[in-house]
Amino acid sequence: GEKLAAQYDVDLLASMPLSMAIRMQSDGGKPTTIADPESQIAMLYQEVARAVGARIAQSGQASQGMPNIVISDD
Repeated sequence: GEKLAAQYDVDLLASMPLSMAIRMQSDGGKPTTIADPESQIAMLYQEVARAVGARIAQSGQASQGMPNIVISDD
């Protein structure tokens, strides 16, 4: 990610660890933030989401309209 960001002269938004748990939970239909919301990986996802959201808000692009995202346990 860092190399590509540097190559294209863009900011690196986030970096996540490779984890077998992420793959297994996602393949099972429950992303880590739902399957194990208190885990270290879920906390990293939440931190990244907050940071990206803050950057969007600061850029002024949020005023262009944001999608409504709903997560359910169905």
